[in-house]
Amino acid sequence: MGKKMKVLLINGSPKVHGCTYTALEEIAGELQKQGIDTEIFHVGNKPIRGCIGCGVCRSLSGKCTFDDDTVNVALLKAKEADGFIFGSPVHYAAASGQITSFLDRFFFAGSGYQYKPGAVILSCRRGGSTAAFDQLNKYLTISSMPVVSSQYWNMVHGNTPEEVKQDLEGMQTMRTLGKNMAWLLKSIQAGKEAGISLPEEEERLRTNFIR
Repeated sequence: MGKKMKVLLINGSPKVHGCTYTALEEIAGELQKQGIDTEIFHVGNKPIRGCIGCGVCRSLSGKCTFDDDTVNVALLKAKEADGFIFGSPVHYAAASGQITSFLDRFFFAGSGYQYKPGAVILSCRRGGSTAAFDQLNKYLTISSMPVVSSQYWNMVHGNTPEEVKQDLEGMQTMRTLGKNMAWLLKSIQAGKEAGISLPEEEERLRTNFIR
């Protein structure tokens, strides 16, 4: 028997046990019922540097040159993860500044995300969640990651954790997301065991519009 599969859930809220955590915890509980290990990782509430595109990470084996926040800790954990869920509160109809700076560097410096399932979830008081949902999904769709969906867009509503728990449809959406993630992980594993190889990658082409 191989190692147990694991999903890394990233909490992009400055509040460690706030609304975003409440949604991620609901997903984690369902994943655990399905036999998948989980870890909820908090990006923290201290400043996170934005990516400056220096490219030094390419010589650091998947590590960012800035080592004074939580990004490199998460990058190390990501190497052992089989799937990812990124969660954020909605700030001005967008993802939080914390998670945006975090993910810019997490994806630019990191590697090995291809063909690992991913999903994003949003927590909001009232509106702006679909715009933030579109924003965060772009990290997955530029990285050859299968995107896990649910029965509705992956969002919960409420101004406190207690209110989020009253969003019965939102919480059910989180549980369905957990079930779908577990199903896809198991399907990918079964495919590997059946000898189905990963897609053959072409040599990467880049087209610049101005010469």
